Amino acid sequence: MKNFLGRVFSTIIGNLLTIGVFFGIIIVLIFVSALSSPSKSVKSGSVLEISLEEPIMESEMDRSVSLFDMSEEPEIFLSDIIRSIEEAKNDENIKGISLKLDKFSGGATQATDIRNALEDFKKSGKFVYAYSNSGSQLSYYLNSVADQIYQNPLGGTLIQGLSSNIMFYKNAGDKYGVDFQVIRHGQFKSAVEPYFRTNMSDENRLQLTELLGDVWGNVAGTISKSRKISPEQFNLITDSLYSFIPEVGKEHKIYDVVAQENEYQQMLFKKLELTADKSKTDFEVLDKHTIKIEDYYSTLSEKSEKDKIAVLYASGTITEGDGFDGIQSKTYVEAIRKIGENDKIKALVLRVNSPGGSANASDEILFELAQLKTKMPIVVSFGDVAASGGYYIAQVSDKIYAQPNTITGSIGVFGMIPNAQKLFNNVGLNFDGVKTNANADQLKSLTTPLSATAESTMQKSVVMIYSRFVNHVAKNRKLSFEQVDKIGEGRVWSGTKAKQIGLIDDFGSLDVAIKEAARLAKIDKYSTENYPKRKDSFEEMMDKLQGKNVEMKLAQELGSDGVKIYKEIKLINQQKGVQLRMPYDIEIQ
Repeated sequence: MKNFLGRVFSTIIGNLLTIGVFFGIIIVLIFVSALSSPSKSVKSGSVLEISLEEPIMESEMDRSVSLFDMSEEPEIFLSDIIRSIEEAKNDENIKGISLKLDKFSGGATQATDIRNALEDFKKSGKFVYAYSNSGSQLSYYLNSVADQIYQNPLGGTLIQGLSSNIMFYKNAGDKYGVDFQVIRHGQFKSAVEPYFRTNMSDENRLQLTELLGDVWGNVAGTISKSRKISPEQFNLITDSLYSFIPEVGKEHKIYDVVAQENEYQQMLFKKLELTADKSKTDFEVLDKHTIKIEDYYSTLSEKSEKDKIAVLYASGTITEGDGFDGIQSKTYVEAIRKIGENDKIKALVLRVNSPGGSANASDEILFELAQLKTKMPIVVSFGDVAASGGYYIAQVSDKIYAQPNTITGSIGVFGMIPNAQKLFNNVGLNFDGVKTNANADQLKSLTTPLSATAESTMQKSVVMIYSRFVNHVAKNRKLSFEQVDKIGEGRVWSGTKAKQIGLIDDFGSLDVAIKEAARLAKIDKYSTENYPKRKDSFEEMMDKLQGKNVEMKLAQELGSDGVKIYKEIKLINQQKGVQLRMPYDIEIQ
C-alpha cells in the first residue's frame, strides 16, 4: 500500500514539475520575444530600403500565433508601409529609396497601393533605384517605378503573362464513389464546375479569359509606360521570355544595368555622397546610412485624435461561428455592435478581401451593417478579392472603392450536398435507418442521395437567395433588377470592368476610402481604430494548446501532405448547403 501511495505521490509531483517547467519555458519565450530591438535613428543622407520579405498583413486579423511567436509588438502593416513612404517623401534625412523586392509576397492590389505611393514619392525629386536577383512579375511591377533597375547577371525575372489552371474532381468522385449533388443559379456560377465537369465551360473560359486579360492589361500597361516601351514591344518581350536572360532583358529595356549587388551598393554610396572612413569599409558606412522600412516606421509618432474612424477588416472565407480564422459571423456581428456603441467613432470603413462563403453568415453581417448605417456613414474598400459573399456584405455602403486589379462581382448562388454512400460501401461500410417523414434524412446527410422534393426545395432556396442578392445590389448601386441580373449570374469581373458597369464607384486605396469616410462624417481631424479586436497572442496560444485548434493537431498526426487533403475535404464540407462564394481562388504572381 505504501509503495502504491508513493508511486501516486511521485506521479503527481512529476506532473506538477512538468507543468511548472512548461509554463516556465512559455514565460521565458514571452519575455525573449517581447524584448524590443534598440530603436534606430535616421542619419542625415540615408536611403530607405524596402524589401518586404514577409507576407504583407493589413491588420491584426492576419497575424499568426505559434508557440515561438507570441510577441505583442506591432507588425508593419500595409497602411504602415504606405505611411512610411509618404513620410520619407518630406524627410530631409532620406535622400532616396532602394527597392530589393525579390521575395515580395503581397497581392496585386497591395502592389498597386505601394507602387502608387512610390510614384508620389518620386515627385519630391528624390531617387528610387531597384536591385533584383530573381524576382516575380509583381516584384518587377513594383521595380518598374524605379529610375534605374539593376539586375544580377545570373538572375532574371520571368515576365510571361498570366495563366489559370483549375483542378476538376468529377472523375475522382466517380472513381471513388462520391456524388457531389450540385445546384446553382447563374450560367457563370462556376464555383462548383470542378465537381460535375472535367473541363471548363464556355462561360467560365470566357470570364476567366476576360478577367486575366484585364488584369494583365493593367500590369503590362503600367510597366510599358514606366519603361518607355510600346505595348506591342512589351508583348513581344513577354511572349519571347526575354526578361529571363539578363543581357537580353537589358537589350530590350527591361533592365538598365546588369551588375553584382556589390556594384549596386557602390553606386548608392556615391549617390548619397557619403564620405569614406579609413576605419570602415564603404559598405559598412553605407549600412549605417541605410534604414529598413520596418525600422523607419518605428521612428514615426503615432497619431491620436478624439474623433475616430473605425476600419473593419474582413479577410478570408465567410463562415458561421465565433473565432478569428477568416470572417466568422458572430465575431463580426459583435465587432459591428461595439463600433455602434462607441460615441467617438464617426464613420466606418469596411475593408473587404474575401471570396465569399456562407450565405447565412453573409446575410447576418449585412443586416448588422444596415443597423449601423443608421448611425454613421459606411465606405467600403476592396482589396485583392471582394466577390460573391464578399461583395454582398458591401451592399449598405455610401461608396465603394477598389483597384483596377481587384477581382469582384460573382453575384450568384450555389448549393452542394455531397453523397459519399458509394465511397463508404466500397470500403465495406453500409448504412441503414428509419425515419418518421419522407424527407427526414435529406439536406444533412453525407450518405443519402437527394430526393426529388429535396432537390426542388434546394433549387427554390438558391433562386430565392439569388433574388435577394440581386435586390440588395440593385438598391445599393441604384440599378434595376434586370441590369444587375444581366451582369450577375455568378460572373466575376475585374475592378476595371466593375467600374464601367457600376459595381463600384471609383478606384482608390484604403487611405482614399478613409478620407472619403471623414468627408461624409464632416470631420477634419481624426485617427483610425481597427476592428475586430483580437485576443492577445498568449490567450490564443493557450486555446491551441488546449486542443481548440484542430488543424494543428491534425498536422502533427498527418504531416503536411495529409493536411492538404484534409483541407480539400474541409472545403467541400464548408461548401455544403447554400453558398455565396467565388468560383475559384486566384493569386496573381
